[in-house]
Amino acid sequence: MKAAQIVGRLDMRMIETPEPELTGPGDVKVRIDCMSVCGSDIYLEYDADLPEEHYPLEPGKPVHECAGVIVESRDPDYAEGTRVIVIPEDAAGAAEYVVQTADKLIRLPDWGGLDEWVMCQHSGTALYSARKWGNAVGKCIAVLGQGGIGLSFTMFADKQGAAQVVGIDLEEYRCKKALELGATGTVNASTDDVLEAAGAMTDGKLFDVVVDASGNPEGLDTCVQLARPEGQVISFSLTGHKPVSFDHPAWMGKNLQLNATAIAATDQPVKEIREVVGLRDRGWVDPGLLKTHETTFDKLPEAYEQYRKREDGIIKIAVNVPR
Repeated sequence: MKAAQIVGRLDMRMIETPEPELTGPGDVKVRIDCMSVCGSDIYLEYDADLPEEHYPLEPGKPVHECAGVIVESRDPDYAEGTRVIVIPEDAAGAAEYVVQTADKLIRLPDWGGLDEWVMCQHSGTALYSARKWGNAVGKCIAVLGQGGIGLSFTMFADKQGAAQVVGIDLEEYRCKKALELGATGTVNASTDDVLEAAGAMTDGKLFDVVVDASGNPEGLDTCVQLARPEGQVISFSLTGHKPVSFDHPAWMGKNLQLNATAIAATDQPVKEIREVVGLRDRGWVDPGLLKTHETTFDKLPEAYEQYRKREDGIIKIAVNVPR
């Protein structure tokens, strides 16, 4: 079968590799029909400064946002023909087929394209983190970084009734997307003083909750500065092995609550993803709106470059596997 493999920094190639087989009693084989690129793919693997002996990566890695159809099953609850989001083992989903068990499968409705349903995977991971802010009604919430994850936070804050939702990003096109998805205001950090703008937006009170979805080692410090006294900082940001520092006296002086959030580190890594699928099915929220681009599997290396360079207003890209 075809798969993608990273053989060096910024060097992804399409290869042929053996098709996986069912080995365990509950194994399910999924034909991957669509996948998407995540920012963590770029920061942690594709554009990471890794030791030479780290390469080549396992075929299919690091793609983990995947959807497809079950073609073979040893699990009576997952029949052939069932559409699913699948969390591949070791994030090795850039392949035509993967084998997984039910605990990493999310059943999908029969309606709608997989190119939009696959977007529920990353939005589900954001929902897990967003729950840390509790009841959002009446709160002033700022989200640092307006990529797919940051925009998911923006959508959830709006849907949950936050009084103010401010999206902050270095790219103007992402700020505009934030307004489309529920932000009450935005700050372009490449042209504006973020702290000054935050003060003006909140009458000097700053924000009840600040989310770091920037992927930048300096993001956490910015969030500490933007949070009001007794406020909360939620960190979703993944920065690889880069050291992160922040103004500790400011954090202590404000008595800030600081939450690190990573759904993959929990014992229920797909719970909120399943919930987002259900919420989209009933029309409460639509992560499919984050999709801005489409391409095909053979062009996955070009898709990674486009995402890395933030070309052509890209937010999320659906990578379809032709049959």
